[in-house]
Amino acid sequence: MYSRPNFFQRGLLWFFMQKPVSVAITPALHQVDDFFWRISGGQLFFSSRLVGIPAFRITSIGAKSRQPRTLVLFGFSEGEKIALIASNFGQARNPSWYYNLKANPKCQVEWKGTSREYDAHEAEGGERDQFWNMAVSYYKGYELYAIRAAHRRIPVMILEPAK
Repeated sequence: MYSRPNFFQRGLLWFFMQKPVSVAITPALHQVDDFFWRISGGQLFFSSRLVGIPAFRITSIGAKSRQPRTLVLFGFSEGEKIALIASNFGQARNPSWYYNLKANPKCQVEWKGTSREYDAHEAEGGERDQFWNMAVSYYKGYELYAIRAAHRRIPVMILEPAK
């Protein structure tokens, strides 16, 4: 399993979960992560190091465009499964990557210098509860995002190695 975020990282996580901050930094954070991923040869995600939550580089096919879309996302793994929380920082809508994975479940995941094909599905019932609780145990901001987005249930997407 992962080590828990340290005191400094928990402070940064608290800062980043504040609505004005999360809205302001979201677009830039993806670009910064992509830059660090490229210069480190696929070994380092800036935001992951900064806040102590694992990050994965996901390439999926756009739901509408049918074009490849690559994004660095925080996630949590158990065994070979990876859980992605579609919180969108508590915004009104689910993130676009969620719709991409729903429409086209096959995706490529890059992590720690390796790349592998995965299939995605939306977690329900006990599986959703298990991964949601795991995510909240690492980052309390998900609970705040659920309050902000009370009109929708935040989806949990599970990625499993393709067969």
